[in-house]
Amino acid sequence: MVHPDPNFSSSSGASDGAGSSGADDFAARNSSFSAYDPSRPSGEGSPMMMSPWNQPSPFANSWSSNPDSSKTTSSSENQPQNSLIGSLVREEGHIYSLAAKNDLLYTGSDSKNIRVWKSLKEFSAFKSNSGLVKAIIISGDKIFTGHQDGKIRVWKISPKDPSVHKRSGTMPTFFDIFKASIKPSSYVEVKRNRTAVWIKHTDAISCLSMSQETGLLYSASWDRTFKVWRADNSKCVESVRAHDDAVNSVVASVDGIVYTGSADGTVKVWKREQKGKSVKHTSVQTLLSQESAVTALAVNENGTVVYSGSSDGLVNFWEKEKELSHGGVLKGHKLAVLCLEAAGNLVFSGSADKTICVWRREGAVHTCLSVLTGHTGPVKCLTVEKDKESAADGGGDKKWVVYSGSLDKSVKVWSVSEMAPELQQMGHGNSNWDSIPSAKY
Repeated sequence: MVHPDPNFSSSSGASDGAGSSGADDFAARNSSFSAYDPSRPSGEGSPMMMSPWNQPSPFANSWSSNPDSSKTTSSSENQPQNSLIGSLVREEGHIYSLAAKNDLLYTGSDSKNIRVWKSLKEFSAFKSNSGLVKAIIISGDKIFTGHQDGKIRVWKISPKDPSVHKRSGTMPTFFDIFKASIKPSSYVEVKRNRTAVWIKHTDAISCLSMSQETGLLYSASWDRTFKVWRADNSKCVESVRAHDDAVNSVVASVDGIVYTGSADGTVKVWKREQKGKSVKHTSVQTLLSQESAVTALAVNENGTVVYSGSSDGLVNFWEKEKELSHGGVLKGHKLAVLCLEAAGNLVFSGSADKTICVWRREGAVHTCLSVLTGHTGPVKCLTVEKDKESAADGGGDKKWVVYSGSLDKSVKVWSVSEMAPELQQMGHGNSNWDSIPSAKY
């Protein structure tokens, strides 16, 4: 079975290569951003075929020299419009998941600790006994974490002390599993000659997504299903056998639409119908069917554009106003796209090639504004927050704080502007690196 990160397992010997250089070597490296090099081919190799470890950075020759860039600084003076603010390094595990809210950043790794950061400093931590935290989502005063063991754990922030987090439950609950296990009708076939109760994931959770309008939590898993939960009472209300291989991503969008992406190479659209307490999701469209695994999905805030990243390094997109017709392909990476985030008119793609591409959308055209470089391992997860200072200014320039987590055991924090100069103004010649219009399937 093709999993989204087969070469990145913490148990594989190869994974030691990215993090073993230590903090001294890490601090000595330059971290900056560089403009995109249009002559660089994309999709040359997939991490399914060739391990990204020890690959030279494709941007090694185009880094701008900044000897002080490895120092942590929160000052925005004298920085380019897309720049590194700082690095959070704690040599305890590869970073697999991130979530940010109200100036707090939560990081999940293949250690047992979920760490909380504030103003680039460690603020708090809480411990899960299950290891590898694959997904984190924040809703109100609750934090949901999805794990390699197929369980979702629920944590509550103390109203008296925001640095204290207490575990308040597990999904599914022990009582719900017990109740389901005594009913023969609760069992479904999960593998040949093997059954399990339908409310329980039988493999790693790969992704979590929350529908704020309904309070429903979605979990995607390598067991080929996605499950739907009521966040308020931790009940599983539906399990959908969605794909023929691992489900790597699930995104709940507006208007009752849910998207799933899988290692089977497909992106599917699901329509949610609710009648009283019952919830049912029906497959209404398949957007993509390809050989390369779909590794990440993102939807912009108003649900008008859907993005899909895959192991061939490409990002496809579809426009909802045009009945989800294929809008084009963003070619910016040499290796697999491992994570995607959309914010405002920007889209961020993180890759096994250790870089993050920043794309600006104008209509159906996406232009690569810059490429954020500096990670020494694959970029596994991204999360984006509005820059509060730029929002308070009330000016035309929208700025975002971007957090990137990597299998180099670090998180980098970037300041990114929607008004960044076009690439040809940054001394890299006339580089019209736009999205490629859709080819007819």
